[in-house]
Amino acid sequence: MNNIGKKIKEARKQKALSQEELADTAKVSLRTIQRIETNQNEPRGKTLKLICEALQLDIEDLGVYGKEHDNSYHIILHLSVLSMIVMPLGNIILPIIIWLPKKNKIIGLNKLGLNLLNFQITWTLFTFGVIILATILKMLHYGGSTLLLYTVVALYAFNCMLAIISAIRLKNRYEGSLYLPLIKFIK
Repeated sequence: MNNIGKKIKEARKQKALSQEELADTAKVSLRTIQRIETNQNEPRGKTLKLICEALQLDIEDLGVYGKEHDNSYHIILHLSVLSMIVMPLGNIILPIIIWLPKKNKIIGLNKLGLNLLNFQITWTLFTFGVIILATILKMLHYGGSTLLLYTVVALYAFNCMLAIISAIRLKNRYEGSLYLPLIKFIK
C-alpha cells in the first residue's frame, strides 16, 4: 500500500484542518478519513477526488498511479531552456524532447512542462517580433533600431536568468514555477 494516507494527513495538517473538518469539506465520513490516514484503506476514484479537492491538491501530488518524484528532472527541464543560446528555438525544441517521454511518469512534470513551453513559445514570438521590428526600422533608416536590439539582448538575459533562478529554487526545495504563460498554445 502507498503512503497516500500519510500524505493526506500531512496535507490536512498543513491546512490546519481537523479530521472532522476535512470530512465535512470533502463530504465523506469521518471514519473514512480515519481509515485512510492510518492506511487501513486506500482512497480510490470519487473519494480520492473529493479529498484532493478539499485539500486543494492535484491527485498526482500524492504520488499515486505509479508516478515517481524526481526533482532533478524538473531542474534539467528548466535548464534546457538555456539551449537557446546556441540553437535558435532551442528553448522550445529541447524542453519538448525532455518533457514528452516523462510527462506522465513524474509528479508535477506535466504541469511544469506545459507552463514552461507555453511561456517559451510566447517569449519566442515576442522576441522575434521585436527583432523583425528592429530590422524593418533599420532598413527604413528610422531611429530606435539600436534600442530595440538592446531590448532583444535584455529579453534573452531575462529568459536565461528566469531558467537559472527557477532551477536554483527547485534545488533549494521551493515549490512553484516562475513560468506564467500569457497564452496557452499547448494544453
